[in-house]
Amino acid sequence: MNTMIERYPDPAVRVLAPSFNALRLPLAGLERLWTGGRWGEGPVWFGDHRCLIWSDIPNNRMLRWSESTGEVDEFRKPANNANGNTRDREGRLITCEHLTGRVVRTEPDGRITVIAESYQGKRLNSPNDVVVKSDGSIWFTDPPFGLMGFYEGEKRAPELPHTNVYRVDGETGAITCVADDVDHPNGLAFSPDESILYVIESRSEPRNILAYDVAGAMLRNRRVFVGCAPGETPDGFRVDVAGNLWCGWGMGAPGLDGVKIFNAAGQPIGFIDLPERCANLAFGGRHRNRLFMAASKSLYAIYTNTQGAT
Repeated sequence: MNTMIERYPDPAVRVLAPSFNALRLPLAGLERLWTGGRWGEGPVWFGDHRCLIWSDIPNNRMLRWSESTGEVDEFRKPANNANGNTRDREGRLITCEHLTGRVVRTEPDGRITVIAESYQGKRLNSPNDVVVKSDGSIWFTDPPFGLMGFYEGEKRAPELPHTNVYRVDGETGAITCVADDVDHPNGLAFSPDESILYVIESRSEPRNILAYDVAGAMLRNRRVFVGCAPGETPDGFRVDVAGNLWCGWGMGAPGLDGVKIFNAAGQPIGFIDLPERCANLAFGGRHRNRLFMAASKSLYAIYTNTQGAT
């Protein structure tokens, strides 16, 4: 499946501030690459295999879209209700698992290595999203969303607070809590120079995009980077080379489903309308200029005039 828009410029790509004109391509439109999931999450690009892998959490599987054929197949099933995904500095797949409460790594031969499953003797909740810093450390959020029923995991009582963000040392494997003040932390991403960590606070009223200064293995100076309006629901997001945030958005008031783009000062500059909520996204393609969007039931893509931060 490859459903494209019928005219250029695509009316689904809306300019909210003049600076967004430099980031969009008037001759590139929104494409629906596939549909048939229940709740898509955690897209990650594999340029060496020319494919995108993402999670379909309720269906307990990970899917793979091939750039060369346009076909989608099952990369892994069962997948322990996998959610967020990324790659480490050696190109290995890092995955958050709701069902097991683990962060795991897929080795080149297919073996699974457990990166994190507990903190101070207590089982993690349901790791949600994950990023890897240039020093090899792995940072992830741990809300209890996978524990709340039998749809995206299995119901059980949480053993740890629903406010924690963790860091796993890339050399020792030691896990530390770097933030314990985020109300249900969700998506997270570093600024291009890794001096700032952005975190979605997904259960504050209204929801917030927080920013922290990164001081080695610690976070400092918590602040609200974007205060959302009532009904706005940011989820996963990625940052481009200029420091703009491309945020999955929706499931609130009508007209909010899609991707909202903020500049490095936190000002909204653009919006990509989708017919369903976007949970998470990733830059990919040969030049890292193609934005892949995992929406509720479908996978969308659009070419941009920027590149995802490495």
